[in-house]
Amino acid sequence: MPVPYPAEIRERAVRLVIEARQNPATRDGAITRIAKQLDLLPETVQKWVRRAEIDEGIRPGTTTEESSRIAELEREVRELRRANQILKSASAFFAAELDRPSR
Repeated sequence: MPVPYPAEIRERAVRLVIEARQNPATRDGAITRIAKQLDLLPETVQKWVRRAEIDEGIRPGTTTEESSRIAELEREVRELRRANQILKSASAFFAAELDRPSR
């Protein structure tokens, strides 16, 4: 698994790309140029910029905060479904015990 880059590098790369895109003279190839300057892969920088734009509301998509909330809710749903299944099994077991004739 790849080692994540420090947050400072991500923030710097995103900031540089956004600044470069504001100037029409440096807009073209900004991601590739800045990625090369920082010794990063252009795809990585592009992904960071896309994520930053989504988080800032510039681009449509699910924000990082929303994604983490969705993941948290999905974990909770899995946990509750598992607990519900355990309770159903237990109630079926005890219902069967009550239906048996006692000696």
